[in-house]
Amino acid sequence: QVQLVESGGGLVQAGGSLRLSCAASGGPVSSYTMAWFRQAPGKEREFVAAKRRIVGTTYYADSMVGRFTLSSDNDKNTVDLQMNNLKPEDTAVYYCAAGWVPLSSQGRHNSYAHWGQGTQVTVSS
Repeated sequence: QVQLVESGGGLVQAGGSLRLSCAASGGPVSSYTMAWFRQAPGKEREFVAAKRRIVGTTYYADSMVGRFTLSSDNDKNTVDLQMNNLKPEDTAVYYCAAGWVPLSSQGRHNSYAHWGQGTQVTVSS
């Protein structure tokens, strides 16, 4: 069973950048659809981005296109999320997720079987 550990969260000013990393153990990231979700206080867990297993195609939520980039390193067995031009509304706990997920449901958090503990991102205005 794959285990996921996120790192890289913190406090940043609006317009700044952060890079989150998700380290996987117990299985190769290349064999899973790997995704990032986020959850702000009082809100539902929200899809951020995902990278499909095998084909490697990457998908983003509309509000992240052009600002966030998901990448993976099979040698390090990590999945990173580079976040640029951060906005206060990006403030949330960011979670890494893994699963064998149909394309039609990759944006739903309950499609994923494996989760990290989350890392806090706070963007000040």
